[in-house]
Parts: sequence; structure tokens; C-alpha cells
Amino acid sequence: SMPYAQKHYPFENKEEFENGFPADFIAEGLDQTRGWFYTLMVLSTALFDKPAFKNLIVNGLVLASDGKKMSKRLKNYPDPNVVISKYGADALRMYLINSPVVRAESLKFQESGVLGVVKEVFLPLYNAFRFFVQNMERWESINSNIKFVPSPEKVRATENPTDVWISAATQGLIKFVHEEMAAYRLYTVMPALVRFVTQLTNWYVRLNRDRLKGLEGGDDEAETGLQVLYDVLLDVTILMAPFTPFITEYFYQHLRKLQPSYAQSADGGGSSNPVCPGKSDSV
Repeated sequence: SMPYAQKHYPFENKEEFENGFPADFIAEGLDQTRGWFYTLMVLSTALFDKPAFKNLIVNGLVLASDGKKMSKRLKNYPDPNVVISKYGADALRMYLINSPVVRAESLKFQESGVLGVVKEVFLPLYNAFRFFVQNMERWESINSNIKFVPSPEKVRATENPTDVWISAATQGLIKFVHEEMAAYRLYTVMPALVRFVTQLTNWYVRLNRDRLKGLEGGDDEAETGLQVLYDVLLDVTILMAPFTPFITEYFYQHLRKLQPSYAQSADGGGSSNPVCPGKSDSV
């Protein structure tokens, strides 16, 4: 039906059809190469002398762990509802997006792979978030309960090499994700996000653990490190939201409360949302 019958073209909606033709992208499984993809191409070429779509996203086939086709009769696959209940929908989504399936290759589904996403990505990221919250509260308590207020100016002013590095890496990641998603290259985005989470949790947080606790450089250095960590966490949360919406929503609902505008929005004014980070060319 796409893109003709769904618009009831050519009997009506001619202008609407022409404004949306060809489609920006279509997506289907590899098995449609000789089916839907081929039929669309033949019809649009014969009718309009051009393709029916600008971009084609092809996914591979998800097979059972033994490489055979998943079968209701054989029950050779785990119940999706059970997998989601155990590990969460985000973990299943990220496992599939970060697999050969998005490169039109077959995937032998392994439940252990979903668990791996939780252990290697979500738990480290959550621990970094929790570490920030704990040390932010510590900083507030020893500074006469002065509230922590995010300051992009302090982030940009820092001269700490690790701060500069992680901030530059974050901006580079934002730019990369925007460019790759605009080109429909989903298969390059998720590996980059996973690598960045490793850099943030295994390197930046570990190297600055004592500094963020106020044990190295004093409270001023601790605040600077917390400002940078907050800025990075917020950027990564927003950047990952389309791929892992549930865990990032949890982070976001906590991080946005630190924005000065959040209190104003409670009284019907201002905005509870921080300025969204965008594509950056500042690296």
C-alpha cells in the first residue's frame, strides 16, 4: 500500500501524495528483497520513472540460539515477555540494535547477550549517575546546604585535562550521532554510544573519583568536576533517549530538577526542561 493506496492515490490526495513522494525511507526484513522492495521499485519506475523511496533500511533475521528459524511449535526461543520482565525493554532493544541484525545479517538470539547489555552498559551508567548524585549531595551538605546549580560557563572554563577530554568526546559523539542518524546509519551509532559509556565510567569517573569526593583539590575542584559530570550525563541521557527511552527517562527526570527553571515551572512559569544539547562543531 505504501506509498500509493494508503493515500488513495490517484483518486484523491494528489497534492499530499506528491509532497511525500518518494518516501524518506522504508524498512523491512531481508526477505523482502525480492518482494516488497522489488515491487515498489518496479511500480514507481513504471509510473513515475523514479524510485519510491530515498533510503532503504534492511534488517536481518533473528534466529534461535542454535541458528534455526524460531518456531512456535519447537519453542526454541525465550518468551519475549519473560525477557523484558527480567532485563527490561531497553536492554532487549539495545541488544538488537547493537547486533548484526541492523546490518541485514542474521542474529542467533542469546538471552545472555541481553544480560550483557545490563551488566556492561546500564549498570555502569547507573553507577555513574548515582555517584554524581551522592557527591553532589555531599558537596551541598558541607557548603551550608548551598544548592548545586548547573553552570555551562564553569564547564567551559575548566582547565582540568580529563574534563576537557570528556567534554570534547561528548560533543564529538553528539556530532557523530546526528550525522549518522541523518544518513540512516544506525549500525554505526550504537557501537559509538557503548564505547563512550565505557570511556565515561571506566576512565573519567575512576580517574576523578577522589576529586569528585572532595579529597583531591578541595571543594572548588569537586564542584568543577561535578559540573562537568552533570553536563555529560545530561547530554548522553538526551542522546540515548531514542534508543533506550525508559532508563534515560529515569535519569532525565532526576537531572532536570537541578535546573534553575524547574522551580519556576512548578508555579506555572518558566520551563522544567534544560536547553537541549544539539549538534556541535566546537570540537
